[in-house]
Amino acid sequence: MSEPAEFEVLLRRALAPVEPPADLSARLETTLANLTELAAAELESWELETMRDPRNWIRPAAAVVVGTTAGAALVLVRARRRARRRRTDNALDAAERALRDVFGEARRLFEGDLRR
Repeated sequence: MSEPAEFEVLLRRALAPVEPPADLSARLETTLANLTELAAAELESWELETMRDPRNWIRPAAAVVVGTTAGAALVLVRARRRARRRRTDNALDAAERALRDVFGEARRLFEGDLRR
């Protein structure tokens, strides 16, 4: 009879919430910025002459996908961080600020200011 009780205790321990490391957000932001920079550097290093052969399209396609995904995630992480700093009760004001933050971060990303 004690087996179900022990199982429940083990299950509760296994499913207990775990706090993420304090520097997780900073590490994630740094990694996303690095991925975006690497993808941009990869795309800049290509010559159009080599693009005539479809076998050479794999690396640029991968660089576009990785760069776009990392850039979008970086914009969202930074906008979310700003939103957490300032809480508001007005939903319309919060949505307006969120959009402003997202577009501001996207503009910085396109201008090449990844390390803010």
